[in-house]
Amino acid sequence: MKLVQEFKTFAMKGNVVDMAVGIIIGAAFGKIVTSLVSDVIMPPIGLLLGGIDFGHLSVSLAEGVTIKYGLFVNTVIDFIIVAFAIFMMIKGINRLKKKEEAKPAPKEEILLLTQIRDLLKK
Repeated sequence: MKLVQEFKTFAMKGNVVDMAVGIIIGAAFGKIVTSLVSDVIMPPIGLLLGGIDFGHLSVSLAEGVTIKYGLFVNTVIDFIIVAFAIFMMIKGINRLKKKEEAKPAPKEEILLLTQIRDLLKK
């Protein structure tokens, strides 16, 4: 029973729950980016390059042995888009953190004087 209780305490910590939510959202975001690349970005690029379908680009080495480098190109573009999106998100979060850190906390003396002023107004 102790093991179950320890696991429950571990699993319900905020970091673990946040991580699980992040993984689920990340998986969904990955599917969206994959669709964006293969269905929206790559067809116009293929058209500009003479009607090439990157998903079907491959080299046959032997019967049943092919190198599908077109799918690899799609995957690399997926990665670049996801990495850029994460970079922009972290950059935004860091900017918000800097703004929070930049605000100086009021000194105790100022707070005390403000309280005295408010009491005197009453």
